[in-house]
Amino acid sequence: MLSGADITGMYAIIPTPANPGAERWDARDTVNVAETERLVEALIADGASGIIALGTTGECATLASADYRTFVEAVVGAARKRVPVFVGATALGLHDVIARLRIIREAGANGTLLGLPMWQPCTDEMAIGYYAAVSEAFPDLPIMVYANTRAFRFDFGVAFWSGIARSAPTVITAKVSAPIDLLEKQRVTNGRVHFLPNEMVITKFHALAPERTTACWATAAAMGPAPAIAMVRAIVANDAAAIESMSRDIAHVHEPIAPILADPAVFASYNIQVEKIRIKAASYCDPGPVRPPYDVLPEDYASASRECGIRWAALRDRLTSVTA
Repeated sequence: MLSGADITGMYAIIPTPANPGAERWDARDTVNVAETERLVEALIADGASGIIALGTTGECATLASADYRTFVEAVVGAARKRVPVFVGATALGLHDVIARLRIIREAGANGTLLGLPMWQPCTDEMAIGYYAAVSEAFPDLPIMVYANTRAFRFDFGVAFWSGIARSAPTVITAKVSAPIDLLEKQRVTNGRVHFLPNEMVITKFHALAPERTTACWATAAAMGPAPAIAMVRAIVANDAAAIESMSRDIAHVHEPIAPILADPAVFASYNIQVEKIRIKAASYCDPGPVRPPYDVLPEDYASASRECGIRWAALRDRLTSVTA
């Protein structure tokens, strides 16, 4: 079983490519299996260290049951055990989560990306008990906690992590977006949990805990992984000049959507749409249409997202040409 120390490099977060017409309420068989397999193959060939599927961008909340199984099997099958694959199983209640986890385990995934049930906000006691129950039910399936405060209305604070260290032994890592209380969280989990940042904030984690900052996640990797890989390699090498250069380049890429990212309420409503539009614009992956009801986006946000995708593609191609 994977441990937190095994999480290194760049983990690519992927969308769930959708067939034409997937935005219709009566759509069936919405997963573009061929594009899913092509994307996973391309990411591994281009240097991704791992794959994360069925988070927010992966539309975990809007996939029908049959589509869920189809996609999980396509992703895990395409990876062919070459890199770790973490697959999302978040649902409204623990019983549905358990059913999804059985599919993930049967498919042969290395672990699960797991958020909290999203109807009522959990207390610390509820949240700790939830992950403890999953650890008990699947003692050989590592958990990456989806620690998204905006989505789950839960702060994933130090008390929570202290409880996780005591009660949920299969939690090995966490997908996070800010280094809030990072050193204290590392302390109360005895270094067992790898707190995994994205490529935009990895420098902040490195400044606090350089020896433990060895990996990142990137939704942007679905636009081509080269920039995110370059950033994490610069961090691991402690190359100050390369870190500064990549930070500047990545900030330029995200400049068009910075106002969206800076407003929690706006980003929460348009997260999937922004990601799929910029992924489409970057021409590395065809994510297809957004599944309802999240298929609405104001045109100014759509335009900004397309510009972000175009900028990422230009940076990706420049980096790729240098290393070719």
